[in-house]
Amino acid sequence: MDKTKRVKIIIISDGTGETATGVSRAVMTQFQDRDVYFTRYKNVRTKDQIDAIFTEAAIHHDLVIYTIVSGDLREYIQQLSRKKHVRSLDVLGPAITAFSNFFNQEPLSEPGLLHQVNDDYFKRVDAVEFTLNHDDGRNIKQLHLADVVLVGISRTSKTPLSVFLSLHGLKVVNVPLVYGTPLPEELFKIDQRKIFALTIDPDALLSIRLNRLNRLGAGNITGDYAEKSQVIQELEWANSIFKENKRWPVFNVTDKALEETASEIVKLINMRKNNIFKQLQAERAESDDEKA
Repeated sequence: MDKTKRVKIIIISDGTGETATGVSRAVMTQFQDRDVYFTRYKNVRTKDQIDAIFTEAAIHHDLVIYTIVSGDLREYIQQLSRKKHVRSLDVLGPAITAFSNFFNQEPLSEPGLLHQVNDDYFKRVDAVEFTLNHDDGRNIKQLHLADVVLVGISRTSKTPLSVFLSLHGLKVVNVPLVYGTPLPEELFKIDQRKIFALTIDPDALLSIRLNRLNRLGAGNITGDYAEKSQVIQELEWANSIFKENKRWPVFNVTDKALEETASEIVKLINMRKNNIFKQLQAERAESDDEKA
């Protein structure tokens, strides 16, 4: 092949084509004197699509690199390669076969799963970053961007629970309730269904605060922070706020693992989503009936 001629490499994928592109570019680092450009075809999932691509590839004698999980489509590509004298490289096929033999199990053969996994991963990363940047009432002006808003007085597990929920892909803001201080106005400007209140039994909270002071080496200087009367007063004040805001579900975190409280919150969020979906379906059905 003439080294001065610019050549095309065609990438075919039933997903995004990132895998084949990455492999191709890695290989091309070993052939840096060649003038190559890539054409990528994404979401290729039918024989008609493959026929059209190979008709083009045969005209210019292009190289075809493909990542297709369907065994039938991979076999069809191999047949077309022989029939039209087009060179092709199956990137995934041999690996899928090897893994299938190793596990003694048939593959799922569902296209796009890697892209789906990556999307979920990056969603969780974004959620964790958002949550850490909005810990303890920081960046309160962005409260409307949160999926979940946790409110509660000091030492009611707001921060660890926020981080745990963010690992589920939820963007969380936790807002501390400071006794005697008005609640931020932004809290009442967002969808109230996003807000979840945290409370705890007085004795448990007192124990947590005393232990924290001991860890900080200030166990002999308790002040109001770890006085039982103050703890009771703060909790009563916070609980009165929760009663006034009836749309905020209240979760008692006393002796509960983070996983348990997080699971209850996620369950409630999912229930609400399902109810909204059912409501929309009912409204659409009613609208269709009226049109009929």
